[in-house]
Amino acid sequence: MFWTVTLSILQGCSQAVKLFFLTLLFALPLGLVVAFGSMSKWAPFRALAYRQQEARGFARWLSQLRPLSALTNVIVWIIRGTPLILQLIIIFYGPGTWFGANPWNAFRDGRMTACCIAFIINYACYFSVIYRGGIEGVPAGQREAGEVLGLTKRQIFFKITLLQMVKRIIPPMSNEIITLVKDTSLARTIAIIEITMAGEAFMKSKGITWPLFYTGVFYLAFVGLLTLLFSFIERKLSYFK
Repeated sequence: MFWTVTLSILQGCSQAVKLFFLTLLFALPLGLVVAFGSMSKWAPFRALAYRQQEARGFARWLSQLRPLSALTNVIVWIIRGTPLILQLIIIFYGPGTWFGANPWNAFRDGRMTACCIAFIINYACYFSVIYRGGIEGVPAGQREAGEVLGLTKRQIFFKITLLQMVKRIIPPMSNEIITLVKDTSLARTIAIIEITMAGEAFMKSKGITWPLFYTGVFYLAFVGLLTLLFSFIERKLSYFK
């Protein structure tokens, strides 16, 4: 029975690991794009303030409007303000309810695809806030020094801001990534057999509870490996102190 349970949980573990790495692969770069969007200073109606020296009311508000930043911040607010389980349900079941046909059935592994999309969107928004904090945490004087040296904005970001940002975001980023490991259990919401669901199946069919507690060993092992990895990364980046 022990080996039967272990093999079953390992199969669920493979799904969790797949979801984990696919989420990181796409959410990490997407989060940086979202962070840039939320920090955008693009104001298409800024010229109104120059044409009307005493712009007031709606004209003044319109001249200060940054639509890209505002839209991005609203999306991040909605995603961070609603539970991931709700987003999973909406993304997977919503299209079929609204349009009468579930598009995820067209994919070979539609449930996993929908689950990955929900996780990527959710974690990209969380990562964007961490990226933004890391970028804004770098003293402005260092960027100004780069401009004095004649560096372009691209060079300043990659040679000055990015390296210091990485050092600053490692602790909060590691916390979010460890949370992602445990959030993979939410995949069961749309009937994906992950670690917890694999263990619970034995409780329902065999009437035994220890497989459900046994799943905790796999989570602890996964989180333990990540903790060691991030500790190693932090030591390697300690030269910024």
